[in-house]
Formats: sequence, C-alpha cells, structure tokens
Amino acid sequence: MNDVRTSGFKRLTRLETARERLLDRIDPVKRSESVGLVAADGRVLAESIVADRDVPHYPRAAMDGFAVRAADTFGASRRSPAVLRQEETLDPGTATRVHTGSELPEGADAVVMVEHAEIVGEEIEVADPVAAGENVAPVGEDVRAGRELYEPGHRLRPSDLGLLKSVGVDEVSVYEFPTVGVVPTGEELVQADPEPGEIVETNGLTTSRYVERWGGRATYREIVTDDRAALRAAIERDLTKDLVVTTGGSSVGERDLLPEVVDDLGEVLVHGIGCKPGHPAGFGVVADTPVLMLPGYPVACIVNAIQLLRPALQRAGHHPQRNPPTTEARLNRKLPSEPGVRTYARVELREADDDSEPTAVPTRTSGAGVLSSVALADGWVVVPEEREGIPVDEIVAVERWEGKP
Repeated sequence: MNDVRTSGFKRLTRLETARERLLDRIDPVKRSESVGLVAADGRVLAESIVADRDVPHYPRAAMDGFAVRAADTFGASRRSPAVLRQEETLDPGTATRVHTGSELPEGADAVVMVEHAEIVGEEIEVADPVAAGENVAPVGEDVRAGRELYEPGHRLRPSDLGLLKSVGVDEVSVYEFPTVGVVPTGEELVQADPEPGEIVETNGLTTSRYVERWGGRATYREIVTDDRAALRAAIERDLTKDLVVTTGGSSVGERDLLPEVVDDLGEVLVHGIGCKPGHPAGFGVVADTPVLMLPGYPVACIVNAIQLLRPALQRAGHHPQRNPPTTEARLNRKLPSEPGVRTYARVELREADDDSEPTAVPTRTSGAGVLSSVALADGWVVVPEEREGIPVDEIVAVERWEGKP
C-alpha cells in the first residue's frame, strides 16, 4: 500500500502528460435541459436551431422618408423634379410618409429619404430618381425561414440571444453544467476560529468557487478527517458527479491516505506531477468517475486547479481548451527554477510611465502555503522544465489567470 503513496514521486509526471491523461478520462456531459433566453447566456447548445420565420417578416422601410413606386421617379432631375402627391395609400403618382421600420405600403418598391425630398404643401419634389428596392429591407433580408442558425456545441453570446428572439425562439436546449463534488480533507482543518495546531479550511472554498467560475456546478462538502473509512465514504458519496475533487491528503506522509483510498476503490493513474508548487497532485478513476487529488498547500492547490481542473471542466462542459490571457512584461530580477520541473513564479505587474512594457516583479517562487502570495499577485510567470531560471530584463509572458480587479 505504501508503494501507491510514494512511487509517483520517484519519477514525477510532466504536467502536459498528466493533463492529457486526465482529459482522456473526461467525457463531455450529454445531459441537456431547456432554459429561457436570459438564462441561456454563455450556455452551450445541445441541439441545432433552425429559424421558423423570416426576419423581417414584412417588407419595411430602411430609412425615414416617402414610400414610392420607383418608376414614378425615373427621369427626375434638379431642373425637372418628379412631383408626387402625399397620400395615405399609394397610387401611381403618389408618395406615402414612412418611418424606419414601417411596413412598406402595398405597391411601393422604394423609399425616398426625407432629406432628398422637397416638401411643397401636399406634394413632394424628388430631384434624384430611386431604383426599385432602394432604402427597402425585403422579407428575409436578415434571416430566411428554414436557415440553420446554430449547431450543437455553439456557446451562446448576447448577440445570439437577440437573433434567436427575433426568429421567435424563447427557449433553447443546452448541455447541463458538469457536476463536481469538492471534498476538503485533513484532521487539522476547521471552518472558523482555529486553535493552535488548527488551520482554517480554504482550499475547498476556493476550489468550489473556481468550479462555478469555470462552468461547473460545485457541491462543497464538509471537512473529512484523515481516516480511510471516512475518505472512502466521501468519495463513494460523490461518484454520481461528473468529477470528484479532493483537497489535501495527497502527498506521501503518514496522514496522506487519499492515493491509497482511491487506488483501493479504483485506480490511481497519476500521482506526483513535475510542477512547482504542486508536486503532490494526482488523479485516478473510481467507477468511471475521475477523482482529482489536489494538494493541501493553498498555492499548490490553486496551481493544479488551474492546470488540471480548469481544462477538465472545459472538456466536460463542451468548451474549447483555452489558456488564460497573458501580458508581456520585463522581468526586474532573476527567476530561479529547478531543472526538469515547471515553476510558477508569482509576480506583480507595475505599469511603465511611457509606452514600454510593464515590469514583472516576482513576489514568490517558493512558499506553497503562502496564500496571500497568490491572492495579491497579478499573475505568474511560467518557467519551463528545460530552463534553469530566467535572467533579469528578459521579456516574459505573465499569465493573468486571476488578475486584480
């Protein structure tokens, strides 16, 4: 049993390899639900949508002006304008006042813009002829009935919702959010008012909020102590979820029981990852449900949540794999790193007085338990495995995984 807990640390798994193995075990959610358009913002379509009606569904004026028969303006010029009578209904030789969006009167096929017409009593004079269809929005100009608007997998944007409403759609079928059981573990943890030797639980809270931000639905469980039976029961309880995430208890100490428990229930596939902070992470599969084990140190927990949990939720939620945005900055001092290990160095960004790139000021390259070093940072610089640090003044990409407001 001890071999399960320690064997992965003898040869750490590269982060990309661990991520690929995890994603291979993540199935996109197939469950769907119908929601109204307001609730559909940002959701992913589970079914294609076809327009049931034309937009516009009537020929309409595209400008304020006068609806006319284009033929009545042919040959008009400034010296010899076409003179048309203003009438409520359109007959040959007449014009009807219309506004943008108005239905075009029967018989009209063009609109003379109001600024191009000279109003003389009950008549208008048109000096420039208009062609048939000019300043007119025909039926179906925007959308034709029967047109496929969106395919399954499309993530709805506010502009999409407006288009759907315009064609008469008021509900859409979308994929349900991936469900995640978040289980904080550790006999030293309390929810508040710690005594000496006790620690306030933060990892479960932080992870559950990330799950919600990244498109999942989290169930934030009560703290589970370092006991095999209790840990086993906690994991089994959440096997109905799409993913189980534990925090703490994933390293190689005597109280780090989770790797053994997961392997006893199913199979541990990765344990020990080549990133710093964050070695003591891993995952397994129990009854076809992935179980992601995040470390107990807060910074290590966050690093692995972003590198592993975030892409897992993207896959489960039918979202494309996207990395956090980056900002180029000049490093103001050397960043050390351990060869063969990917290092996440927390930095602050300081804007330059001129138009040059900002400065990246390292706050921490170590200290996996110093939560404030992440919460008060603007991002981090990733030092690849093949590099032994980054020298001062190098232009680096600061990953803005959670920038300050």
